Amino acid sequence: MTDALIFLAPGYEEVEMLTVVDMVRRAGLTIDMVSITDSLEVTSSHNVTIKADKLFKDADFDSAKMIILPGGIPGTPNLLAFKPLTDKILEFKENGKLLSAVCAAPTVYGELGILKENKATCYPGMEAKLNCAKHLEEPVVIDGQFTTSRGMGTCIEFAGAIIERLKDKETAEDVKAKIVYNIK
Repeated sequence: MTDALIFLAPGYEEVEMLTVVDMVRRAGLTIDMVSITDSLEVTSSHNVTIKADKLFKDADFDSAKMIILPGGIPGTPNLLAFKPLTDKILEFKENGKLLSAVCAAPTVYGELGILKENKATCYPGMEAKLNCAKHLEEPVVIDGQFTTSRGMGTCIEFAGAIIERLKDKETAEDVKAKIVYNIK
């Protein structure tokens, strides 16, 4: 059983991916890092190679409640070009499951045409590819099934929103406090 799946394509943004994985696991939730390549080792946009937990063919889509896409270039276009993933995204949308993305990655949902009725955010300059009802310049935007965020600098808030959606607000606030996020 897994709560969430986060996808690694060649050229993903490693901090966006790892921040989410780290915080979600601190919350006691299960998240699998899934490679969309034929190898568990996937190299990021900043030439950092990380070993995924699973290959795409082995991911547990049935029990997963959420798909998460990290940004990065060329990671984001590589995610969009991988039809088995886009098919699963459309299936999650159809089945009312949660879809999250950060930085350039919300444009994957936009280019699939599934943000048309939702508010969303993304990395500055990528707004035209969102194809959403309304673009907001907020760190994190939650609307319906979607959680979107602007970039690496908003990933703690993004991960907190994911934890809140998958578990509860108290756990999200507890994890943020334990990592000394916005403590005065």
